[in-house]
Amino acid sequence: MTTPFIAKALASTALLISLGTAQAAVIFKDAQLHALQEGGKYAELEQLAQARLKTNAADAEASAALTLALTFADAADPKRLEAGARQAKLCTDQHPMVAVCHLATAQNLSMQMLGMGMARAMRSVGSLKDVWIRTLELEPSSFTARVQLARLLLTVPGIMGGSVSKARELEAAVRSSQPDTARIIRVFIAAEAKNWGEMESELLAIKAGKDAALQDEVREATMLLALNFLKDGKDLAKARGLYEDLQREQPNKAGGFYGMGRVHAAQGQTDEAIRSLERARTLSGAEDYPIDHRLGDAYLAKGDKAQSKAAYERFLANKRANPANAEDARKSLAKLG
Repeated sequence: MTTPFIAKALASTALLISLGTAQAAVIFKDAQLHALQEGGKYAELEQLAQARLKTNAADAEASAALTLALTFADAADPKRLEAGARQAKLCTDQHPMVAVCHLATAQNLSMQMLGMGMARAMRSVGSLKDVWIRTLELEPSSFTARVQLARLLLTVPGIMGGSVSKARELEAAVRSSQPDTARIIRVFIAAEAKNWGEMESELLAIKAGKDAALQDEVREATMLLALNFLKDGKDLAKARGLYEDLQREQPNKAGGFYGMGRVHAAQGQTDEAIRSLERARTLSGAEDYPIDHRLGDAYLAKGDKAQSKAAYERFLANKRANPANAEDARKSLAKLG
């Protein structure tokens, strides 16, 4: 039986990288590396990083870029993740005072933790916290390090180093110099306290613009807030509004369309749910959500057993599928015969 303590610890590891979101939020000084990373073009990033390292083995940014490319090009491949971990260690060993190497190490470790068993993931929380702290020491202006460290502190139990007060200190330190960073941390502080009204108010005040890292955090916070309203049909209109905001502000991301599909399904609008979920499948970040599980349910509700079975099978083929969703999908698939 999973205790609340363990459940919360495991939930925190998922939050660290935005529920398994695969886009590493790293800002490279080199424009080419930055553009490829921000665009999620990890195969090209790997080629460029390797070419630069052949020319200059001491290129710290290229070393960190290779870590990210190995980690995120196929995060479901354990061999790639292991190669990313080796590259991360090489990066930090060669460049112990370069923040981007530690940041890339944290991203790799976070992805590894999603695929670990319960006990191993819990044992790795302290290591991850230490890496984020070191990154922030070396680069106090790092948005990613500050926000991810704050989220970790908010979600793990105190015995594992969690602390709301320390998260508040991280927010206060940049309240004047980095107002959006401080605000998104306040969003997650409010979420941890289940103060949904305050969370919504802070979230709506953020203007992410073209800042990809901030966009990612806004999306995750919006999905979290909307889920609260979606649960048990508490306030479907409110959830719908939040998902519509995401569709409008981040039209190339899957989150808003996945969420809208769930709203349609909750309202018994099966065809609309299928259309929204099928669109979500084609968009960036689709792997972050159990889209095929929800599609299987929607096709089943429509009476299309063949499509339902295919969707469930696709979902169960994903090695990183959420265990709770996977169990439901298996039960539904078994009934289909």
